[in-house]
Amino acid sequence: MITNRQLFLQHVATTSDFPIGLEIERAEGIYMYDPNGKPYLDLVSGVSVSNLGHGHPRVRQAIKDQVDKYMHLMVYGEFIETPQVKLAKLLADNLPESLNSVYFVNSGSEANEGALKVAKRYTDRTEIIAFQNAYHGSTHGALSVLGDEEMKNAYRPLLPDIRFLEFGNVADLAQISDKTACVILEPIQSEGGMIIPSKEFIQTLRARCTEKGALLIFDEVQMGFGRTGKLFAFEHFDVVPDILCLAKAMGGGMPIGAFISDKKILDSFKNKPMLGHITTFGGHPVCCAAAKASLEVLLEEKIVDDVQRKGELFVSLLKDHPLVKGFRQLGLFIAVIVESQEIMIEIMKEGFELGVVMDPFLFCPAAYRIAPPLNITDDEIHHASDLLIQAMDNVMSKA
Repeated sequence: MITNRQLFLQHVATTSDFPIGLEIERAEGIYMYDPNGKPYLDLVSGVSVSNLGHGHPRVRQAIKDQVDKYMHLMVYGEFIETPQVKLAKLLADNLPESLNSVYFVNSGSEANEGALKVAKRYTDRTEIIAFQNAYHGSTHGALSVLGDEEMKNAYRPLLPDIRFLEFGNVADLAQISDKTACVILEPIQSEGGMIIPSKEFIQTLRARCTEKGALLIFDEVQMGFGRTGKLFAFEHFDVVPDILCLAKAMGGGMPIGAFISDKKILDSFKNKPMLGHITTFGGHPVCCAAAKASLEVLLEEKIVDDVQRKGELFVSLLKDHPLVKGFRQLGLFIAVIVESQEIMIEIMKEGFELGVVMDPFLFCPAAYRIAPPLNITDDEIHHASDLLIQAMDNVMSKA
C-alpha cells in the first residue's frame, strides 16, 4: 500500500530537495507524535506559531464554539462579525493609542504587503527602505524588501525604488529622506540569527522617520505575542511604530495575520480607489476566535512575565558545552552559536534521532534556533536541554 511519505513526495509541492519529512499523527503541549507514538519535543513552535503549545484547550474550544455558529460569510470588511470586532478591540486595548485600527489578513507576508501598500498610498511617495539580512516573506512585495540577494535574484524584476541599509548602523539612517514612503524592519531580526539592535538605533530611526514624514513599519511576525519577554518587541525600545505587522503566534495555531495602524492611515484604502486593499479570507471568524482566545490566555495567565527567565534558564544549562561558542537571546528566542554550519546540521540530525526538534536560521548558518512554546515548564526546559547536550555530545564523539 502506498504510504503517506510516498504521497507527500509525489503530490505535495515542497520547498527543497531535502524536506524534514517527519510525519506527525498528533500534537499536544510541547510534543509532537509520529504514527509509532514516538514523541518529538518541539523547540521551534512551528517557527514561532505555537506560543501556547499544540492544541491549547481554550483555543480548541473557541474554534469549536465558532464553527457551530458560522464560518466564512463574506469578503473581509463588509459584514460585522463578532469574532473580528472583539479581537480588534482586544488588540487595540493592549497597544498604544495610535495603533487603533486593525486590518486582518491571512499571513505575515500579506500583513507586510498591506503595510507597504498603505504607506505608499498615505504618503504619496514611492521609496521604501529596508535592511540587510531582513526576512519579510516570499510574496513579490515582501520579497522585494527581503535583505538577501540569493533568495530573490531568480524572481526579478521586483518592486523598484528600494534602498537597503545596514541593520544597527545609526549613520545609515541619514539616508531616510523626504522621498521615503516608509522604513520596514524587524525591530529584532529573526532569520539573521536573533540580532538585537541598540535602543539608540531604534530611537534614532523613529525620530528620523518622524522628521522626514516617512512611516515606520515594524514587522513583528515572529517576535510578537510574547516571544521576546514583552507582549510586543517594540516595547523594549520605548518607541511606537506607525504600522505594526503581526501573524504566526497570533492565531494560536490557526492562520491569521494583521497590520495595525491609526485609523486615519488605514482609511487611505477607502477611496482613490475604493477597495484599495481586498482579501477574501482575511479575518476568518474561526481564526479570529482562536486568536482572541490565545491572546486572552497570554494576558490572563501572565505567561509573558516569565519568558525572559525561561530563556536565561536555557542559556545557563547549555552554556558550558564545548560546542557552544555563544548565544544571542531575548525571551524564548535563542540563537545557539556553534563553530560552523556543518556542526549545526549534525547537531540537528542527532536531535531528530533523540526526539528533539530545533531549526536553522536562513541568514546565520553557524547557529541553531531555540523557540519553544512560551508555557514550557522548567522541568521541560531541563529535559530539552539534556537532549540537546546529548545531541551535541554525539556529534563530538563522531568527530
